[in-house]
Amino acid sequence: MGNRVQELLEMLYNMINEAWGIPLGAEKCVIERDKALDLIDEIKTNFPIELSEARRLVEARAEFISAAKREAEQIRKTAEERARKLVEEQEIIRMAKMRSSEIIAQAEAAAAELKRAASEYVDDAMRRSEESLAASLEEIRKTRARFRSATATSRPRGGDSSSFDVPMDD
Repeated sequence: MGNRVQELLEMLYNMINEAWGIPLGAEKCVIERDKALDLIDEIKTNFPIELSEARRLVEARAEFISAAKREAEQIRKTAEERARKLVEEQEIIRMAKMRSSEIIAQAEAAAAELKRAASEYVDDAMRRSEESLAASLEEIRKTRARFRSATATSRPRGGDSSSFDVPMDD
């Protein structure tokens, strides 16, 4: 979904970059207002989708961890039940306790691994979302700075018409 916002920002950037310049207007250009506003509206619409996707990933991670804990608890209970059934002989009891400890340790290790994997996945997804949002914000800031610069340099200096800025190609 982050790709959609990037595509829209790229389209807006290209629209502004490829717009016709105004004679003696330095960095001013003419763009189709409706198209630009439509792109901005679509960008605004896609941001909440990306944020809700990040929230969904966090919730999925929590459910994943919860399911792993439930599974570990079920394995622990199963191991305890087995141990109780084998109470009749000392050797059987010792082996049952040892086995239940192994199962619990395996379940805890599996739960820890699942938690780690889920945390890494969610962290990576959130990092990518954060990077996408940061890149988008940086592009908007640059565009805004160029716009401010263009607005500031397009004003005439002094009273005569010979003091207009001449646009320079970058």
